[in-house]
Amino acid sequence: MKKNILRAMTLVAMATLITSCNNQAPKMDDQPVAAEDGDITSGMNIAFIEIDTLTSQYEFAKQTTLELEKKGTNARNTIQSKTQQLEKNVAAFQQKLQSNGFTSREQAENAQAALQREQNNIVALQQRLEAELANEQQKFLEAFQDSLDHFLTDYNADKKYDLILNKAAILHASRKYDITEEVVNGMNRRYKKDASAKVDTTKTK
Repeated sequence: MKKNILRAMTLVAMATLITSCNNQAPKMDDQPVAAEDGDITSGMNIAFIEIDTLTSQYEFAKQTTLELEKKGTNARNTIQSKTQQLEKNVAAFQQKLQSNGFTSREQAENAQAALQREQNNIVALQQRLEAELANEQQKFLEAFQDSLDHFLTDYNADKKYDLILNKAAILHASRKYDITEEVVNGMNRRYKKDASAKVDTTKTK
């Protein structure tokens, strides 16, 4: 759950998103129509977005990623602290055992069982924290996709693009098809507007 690993996971997940203007895969005719100039995209209005750039500049994505990184760090520190305490307890148990500090075998077995329960609790806690973090990351990805889909629907009402692609899925494309900056700016404006509206609603309650 290190910071750079979490950020890389997020960007890789984002890079797998391939979005069209209507959020559906394009329908293919039974027989492809050959363009007069030999270009299969002739007459089509196409654009692409660099998803990694969008996630690094879109305020919602930036803020949420920082929150996830903070939670990951807190979880890691919690597990590390409990693990260190367990190691101290194990060392104390071993020292007491070697110095015949237990009054009976039953007392030693009870102490050992308590250490085992402590270890099991740490493992269970780690699994729970990891699951919670993974769940929150998944919710973030879904929220990001939903936000992008809704924005592109409105954005494309005027632009009339036939296809809006993820740059990660394209081997090569001219920069003239790049609409990343427009999308980043538009989504940030919408995000700030929605955030302001939520603040105003909270104040009026």
